[in-house]
Amino acid sequence: MRNVPDPNTVARIAQALRGARRLLFITGAGISADSGLPTYRGIGGLYNNQLTAEQVPIETALSGAMLAANPAITWKYLHQIEETCRGARFNDAHAIIAQWQEQFEVWVLSQNIDGFHRAAGSRNLIEIHGDIHDLFCTRCDYETSVPDYAGLRLPPTCPRCHALVRPRVVLFGENLPPAAIAQLYRELERGFDLVFSIGTTSVFPYIAGPVVQASQRGVPTVEINPADTTVTNVVDYKLAAGAAVSLRAIREAYLKASPQ
Repeated sequence: MRNVPDPNTVARIAQALRGARRLLFITGAGISADSGLPTYRGIGGLYNNQLTAEQVPIETALSGAMLAANPAITWKYLHQIEETCRGARFNDAHAIIAQWQEQFEVWVLSQNIDGFHRAAGSRNLIEIHGDIHDLFCTRCDYETSVPDYAGLRLPPTCPRCHALVRPRVVLFGENLPPAAIAQLYRELERGFDLVFSIGTTSVFPYIAGPVVQASQRGVPTVEINPADTTVTNVVDYKLAAGAAVSLRAIREAYLKASPQ
């Protein structure tokens, strides 16, 4: 049974929400757990730190170097990950964040490649690691978006120039997309009134950094995660519970206390 969010902390977060205009939600694999997806960046839950059939770590199989050397291996495991996500859909956590766009200016910085924030209707979305459904050619300007990989011949090739096609995701060892980083820096420079860290261990500097920066500036910060993470000791409010149940509780407390 998942932990129940502490009602006193929920009430304090709702109070902070009432005084906010711009919100930042930083999300990781934990926000999609209620959709049935594995955590640990969406892959560790599948492989549990075991070597792949090729006797390499999954991080090696899903690396830019492996894609260049042996795209069939990388695409084999990309397909397994996408297949695990197939049929799943966004949950209440994604939906509530999207709904709050009616009351606040909401920005989402997501590490997830499942596309659930986009499907739920989030507009100001920085998918820092990309979306597994967006494909592009490694040689020409061909690009497309697919609902799933069911009809793909692996590894897929471009219908125009027959070069390798890959998903628009950041593989291990690859750089983050410059446009997404630039967008993140622009919004951080503008500032936020409340920052949420949800379902992420915050091991990457670009994920922990906005939380630490907000805390240093006196901006209220919230962490929603059943486990302690690298930002737990930094945030103002910690809910040791799942994302969906916590956001439902915050929404209810916010609505109850808001003028009708």
